[in-house]
Amino acid sequence: MKISLDWLRTLFPTDKSPAEISALLTSSGLEVEGLEELESVPGGLQGVVLGTVLTRDKHPDADKLSVTTVDVGDGTIRNIVCGAPNVAAGQRVVVALEGATLHPSSGEPFKIKKSKIRGAASEGMLCAEDEIGLGASHAGIMVLDTDLPNGTPAAQYFGLTSDHIIEIGLTPNRADAASHFGVARDLRALLRQPVQLPDVSQFHAPSEVPAGNIGVEIEDAEGCPRYAGLLLEGVQVGPSPEWLQRRLRSIGLSPINNVVDVTNFVLHELGQPLHAFDADKIDGQGIRVRRAGVGEKLTTLDGTERSLKAEDLVIADASGKALALAGVFGGKDSGVTEASTRVFLESAYFEPAVARKTAQNHQLKTDASFRFERGTDPHMVPLALKRAALLLQEVAGARVAAPVVDEYPKHIEHTPVRLLLPRVEKLIGHYIAPERIRQILTDLDILITEEGTTETGAAEWLVSVPPYRVDVTREADVVEEILRIYGYDHVPLRSFNAAAFLAKFPSPDPEVLRRDVAQLLSGQGYSEIITNSLVNSRYFETPEQPAAELVRVLNYNSADLDVLRPSLLHSGLEIIRYNVNRRQRDLKLYEFGRSYQRQDDGSYKERPTLAIYLTGNVQAESWQQKDEKTAYHHLAGAVLQVLRSLGFAPSGQQPVQHPYLNGGLTLLLNNQPVVHLGSVSPKVLKQLDVTQPVWYAELDWQWLLRKYRGAMTAQELPKFPEVRRDLSLVVDQAVTFDQLRQIASKAERKLLREVNVFDVYQGENLGAGKKSYSLSFLLQDPTQTLTDQAIDQVMQKLMAQFEQQVGAVIRK
Repeated sequence: MKISLDWLRTLFPTDKSPAEISALLTSSGLEVEGLEELESVPGGLQGVVLGTVLTRDKHPDADKLSVTTVDVGDGTIRNIVCGAPNVAAGQRVVVALEGATLHPSSGEPFKIKKSKIRGAASEGMLCAEDEIGLGASHAGIMVLDTDLPNGTPAAQYFGLTSDHIIEIGLTPNRADAASHFGVARDLRALLRQPVQLPDVSQFHAPSEVPAGNIGVEIEDAEGCPRYAGLLLEGVQVGPSPEWLQRRLRSIGLSPINNVVDVTNFVLHELGQPLHAFDADKIDGQGIRVRRAGVGEKLTTLDGTERSLKAEDLVIADASGKALALAGVFGGKDSGVTEASTRVFLESAYFEPAVARKTAQNHQLKTDASFRFERGTDPHMVPLALKRAALLLQEVAGARVAAPVVDEYPKHIEHTPVRLLLPRVEKLIGHYIAPERIRQILTDLDILITEEGTTETGAAEWLVSVPPYRVDVTREADVVEEILRIYGYDHVPLRSFNAAAFLAKFPSPDPEVLRRDVAQLLSGQGYSEIITNSLVNSRYFETPEQPAAELVRVLNYNSADLDVLRPSLLHSGLEIIRYNVNRRQRDLKLYEFGRSYQRQDDGSYKERPTLAIYLTGNVQAESWQQKDEKTAYHHLAGAVLQVLRSLGFAPSGQQPVQHPYLNGGLTLLLNNQPVVHLGSVSPKVLKQLDVTQPVWYAELDWQWLLRKYRGAMTAQELPKFPEVRRDLSLVVDQAVTFDQLRQIASKAERKLLREVNVFDVYQGENLGAGKKSYSLSFLLQDPTQTLTDQAIDQVMQKLMAQFEQQVGAVIRK
């Protein structure tokens, strides 16, 4: 949210610097995320002053140039060459001095330098209005009518002042501060100075209701507790004056026309959204606030025809035609245009939950819905209406044609909260005098309605919180308000702090671990996806997935989304199908999601899962290398990196145990099946119309989180080098590398650090049913350097075990 400091000072006059105001706001909970200076003219006319032309002579070598002498008030007479046809002696002019940087209305900025023009020295520049960014005219230099002395800064003469824009990171609970007046209220409490609401004392309306007036009927007081309206006539729709456009531009808004600009101005000044209707387009001379009919249509200001829902709150006319989505967006057919002359101005309070639901139903986020969703001030409704009417009188020639219509069937009261004064000290950890507490509450518009004591003699107050503070509903909320105004910095640290026990080390943060793994996979070229937890039940009506295990949705809206997924696979395959059908065939995807299963006892199990998908080519083709299709080891490499990053190493493996994978492995961690990876069954691919092979891995994320702390260990870095030895052996086809790895690990527990396979060979020369493994072994002793004798002993032991247990033939 952007706040203009100049605008803020019209409501809260203060001589505090922008930096001081920013620090005060941040200390009170309105965190200032940025502070920038906004200049009326780029460069602020630095180095540009008023001067007087003393003499003007024709340039000896150029017919269209003049040589002038100019006094700029510093005691030095300057020679300046000028090309303007209207320059003459005795003129008061605008002079850009040497070193000044000018920002013209068009073109790039340029710096004034001492130079020679056709042989004549020039020590500055006499300026036209377009050359200093004040207009578009280049007919001649600016000739001024002023008594200000030479040397007066041009910015002072033109009344140019810079503004400062404060950007506040507004938290959702502080809807009361979503305006300049809201920020001013906080400064009032912090600095104990009065805030000035806009003066609406000049607002006058006819006492009698004219024949053409527009009435208001609230049919849904729950959704709209208060609605006020005002009829204006003689409105001349057109561009807004410069001051109004400048205010809106300063906070990042684009001026549209004077009517819309006034409603936006009041919104950001007072925090009360307004809407302007073309009164001639309201049938039946009446406004009805009602719920929409199912299937009712409304074309909004963006030109989109929207089908309304029964929970939508709409503004309709007396004939029943919907004119706007209440508190969210106006209708196209009732909007103000350049031809409008009669305007009905709306100022209302809509129930936050109703406004939020309507905005969500239609995926609309506007400045008005932002405020109504969080809660506005129902007491601001008439003031904002009168403020807007006075501004439209000023900028659009409007005339108030009827009395204000203010329907308030459901009065919104202050919120009563009981405050126990000893609780203030207990929650803050610091004593604050009751009179200071009283002062803070008064400055925050929180009134003390009753004072008394409890049975134990503790002071107790009943306070009344204004309705615009929707976030203050409990005693703790009131204490927080006291603390943020009193100042966190004013609560001292105690001289001695102690705890009665040692706290446990915090559990690993699941979100941090998830972020770290996501960054790891993204760094490998994988893209994160988020898919729907609802899927089609026909995917799972197979022998591999018993129907009784499915979690069915009773009130589903679509037959294609009628069960909660028992596996993330099918959701991801839908994404792969979508991309492959659009010729995006090389995909590396991952998703953190949940799968769901119905238990035998009728309860439900929800399992967090990390799914990884791989299909197409490993990387885009290029002249440097041939295409390489994704394979099992590409997926396995990514899975192992994820496990290592969490401190896990597989303790074993077995043929994949997953109903939708055709081949692959199930990795065991602590002898538990935690990871399934392999190729997706062709039957499943065909079922989802995926036309290319897909590799899939599914990690039990819940198990990994639960075991993470025990998996992460630290040890001293080795001081002695490791040694590698290679071994080739011929074994039966049925023998797996995992078997060999486990044999080696059991045979040598002290020195063996790692076993790896770097080649597998099968051929006729080995014999039928045989294959050859080439293995590498890393050996290391943490206490000493390994000798050849010790290494040979280990290798002999390993070879003997391979020969005994799997009948291996060692290749020499």
